[in-house]
Amino acid sequence: MIDKPLEEIFSKAFSSAEYEISELSLSNYLRARVDGECAYRGIPIFPSRSFRHGAFYVRIDSPIRSPRDLIGRKVGVREYSMTAALAARGGLRDQFGVEADQIRWIVGDVNERERSDIQLPKLYKNVSLELAPGGALLDPLLLAGEIDAILAYKPIKSTLGEKPLSRRLFADPEAVEKDYYAKTGVFPIMHLVGVRIVDAATDASLVSDIYNAFAHAQHIANGDLSYEQALKIGLPWLRQELERTRAVMGQDYWPNGFSANRKVLETMIDWSFKDGLISRRIAPEELFFSEMLST
Repeated sequence: MIDKPLEEIFSKAFSSAEYEISELSLSNYLRARVDGECAYRGIPIFPSRSFRHGAFYVRIDSPIRSPRDLIGRKVGVREYSMTAALAARGGLRDQFGVEADQIRWIVGDVNERERSDIQLPKLYKNVSLELAPGGALLDPLLLAGEIDAILAYKPIKSTLGEKPLSRRLFADPEAVEKDYYAKTGVFPIMHLVGVRIVDAATDASLVSDIYNAFAHAQHIANGDLSYEQALKIGLPWLRQELERTRAVMGQDYWPNGFSANRKVLETMIDWSFKDGLISRRIAPEELFFSEMLST
């Protein structure tokens, strides 16, 4: 078991296929599969899912109040192709009619220097995409008025503290996300599990064994959410929160398997195509080992 920052895991998985089994960014996996450059094939286990409406930040005094106010603006993002950005743009498009090519995307590190060399992805549509000037960090650019918003998968520094200098675009992202789910039934996938194709070829049971192991682990974790004798997670009203979530999303709100996730996969493939990240709408079946299609 290798426990490293996800950015490092994804980089090594996609660049050198270092791991036999790896968590993978769904968005960058789609790109690699369509381009025929991926050493992994997926199994329909999704360890990370998230709504991303709350990922947009603007200055505290910004006139930007609604998603459509972003049209024609400069929006900073750590990585245009990351899954969090894909899902955030999907929400803009599906709920508010804002297309990726209506925004100027500025790519750079957000709060602190993380990378010495930032590369822009190859795009298949005319989307405005450029590097932050001089390698500048995005949060200071926002505060200086050089960009208008930031799309970030974790809170930016200027929004923290007793006197924040920035705010989320949506004052109540949870309400917007629940409305989105009620209308679409889509709970975006962030990551999937991939198995190196060469390893699966030498072990006939590897893929099904990995799928079954993860599914069993999730069954145990789901049981822990309902265990009230001694809370397994540090939330005092965990049971009530679980009940509220299931009232909105149903009992099995985080399903495994291919069939239960076909719709969300088709939706995210469509987002990727419309954002110019992939050259064709790949069929969901192409993402997984054939024995997983009956799950």
